[in-house]
Amino acid sequence: MAEAARRLAEASDTPRLDAELLMAHALGVERERLLLDPPQGPVPAAFETLVARRLAHEPVAYIVGHRAFWTIDLVVGPGVLIPRPDSETLIEAAVEHFGGRAPRRVLDMGVGSGALLLAALAEWPEATGLGVDQSEAALATAAANAARLGMADRARIERGSWEAASAGDFDLVLCNPPYIEAGAVLPPDVADYEPASALFAGLDGLDDYRLIAPALQLPPGGVACIEIGHDQGAPVRTLFELAGYRVQIKRDLAGRDRCVVATPPA
Repeated sequence: MAEAARRLAEASDTPRLDAELLMAHALGVERERLLLDPPQGPVPAAFETLVARRLAHEPVAYIVGHRAFWTIDLVVGPGVLIPRPDSETLIEAAVEHFGGRAPRRVLDMGVGSGALLLAALAEWPEATGLGVDQSEAALATAAANAARLGMADRARIERGSWEAASAGDFDLVLCNPPYIEAGAVLPPDVADYEPASALFAGLDGLDDYRLIAPALQLPPGGVACIEIGHDQGAPVRTLFELAGYRVQIKRDLAGRDRCVVATPPA
């Protein structure tokens, strides 16, 4: 693992972590087991192949086939955006909004792997939800994750887009829309592997917010938690305020603007 970490430093900001995750995957054990009770014996033959894939900048989550998010673990693969810790800011904002009560119905627009919807349903076991997406890969992955997590009876997954926000009967709306400006230079891990349709949103990265804000309908007491780029707080706030919403901006653990929290006027 030390040698693999040294080599992976060329392709990764977290080479040691990547080496541990790849070794655990090659051994068929959890990373915690690998670190606390290292197996004895030769290095698995598959390990070198996994390292080579990572050296080609393939994301670790695609190589091992899963990614942890909030309190759940999700199957992920090519064609579906990889859940990131930054997006947990949306769940944190929702928990803060509802306090001791629970949302009744949850909408996740651009459901992807199902990360936001299923994390919310795990947080509030009495809630039900709908996840919509235009991508067949995303719809299949989200449905599979709902079934794996025992939530298939509470999470409906179907084709749809931002117009789902106009239904008005969801008291929690979650969304991680595309927000990267066209032509932006991205790391090869992202640019070469993750779906462009989940990343890019016009010349300024704001195209999808311009559609979401006027479509959004929330009942009294409801909230929409919508991810933004770190430098998009001001323009996205304006779009939702013009649509009649009260807006707060929540920051992620790195202190960057990450989530627009929109609530109906008092």
